[in-house]
Amino acid sequence: MESNTETDNRSLTLRLLAEPNDVNFGGKVHGGVVMKWIDQAGYACAASWSESYCVTVQVGGIRFIKPIRVGDLVELEAKVILTGRSSMHILVTVRSKDIKIGDFELTTRCVIVFVAAGESGTSNKVKEWKPATAEDIKLQSFARKMMEARANIREEINPFDN
Repeated sequence: MESNTETDNRSLTLRLLAEPNDVNFGGKVHGGVVMKWIDQAGYACAASWSESYCVTVQVGGIRFIKPIRVGDLVELEAKVILTGRSSMHILVTVRSKDIKIGDFELTTRCVIVFVAAGESGTSNKVKEWKPATAEDIKLQSFARKMMEARANIREEINPFDN
């Protein structure tokens, strides 16, 4: 895997090749494999931002847009779009392309929430991320709306949590 970080540690890009053992019965990369890659990219971004070990607490809004083929070059871009006291919302965008020709095309996108974890199991405070561009403001607003939607879902499902 190749890694490239910006100086502020807000974003990170990983690149890898889709291998034959990554495919499902339909001959495309298995969705579970893509989710593993997403978690790895998100973790690397969150750990870099927080300078701490992190745990995944929520994966939401995952959307498989286009299949990834064996042999494709896969690019995962992860970036912080909202921070809380100890949490980080990370947008992960997955693109792929035939390594010999073509441009990267969007294949999958989702938001993962990580919490910075201390050695004793308590959460660590993370530095605040502040949006700098109009796109950043939209992404932060999107993350806040997702938080609200998750709260509504939790409230609805609560009676069934026996």
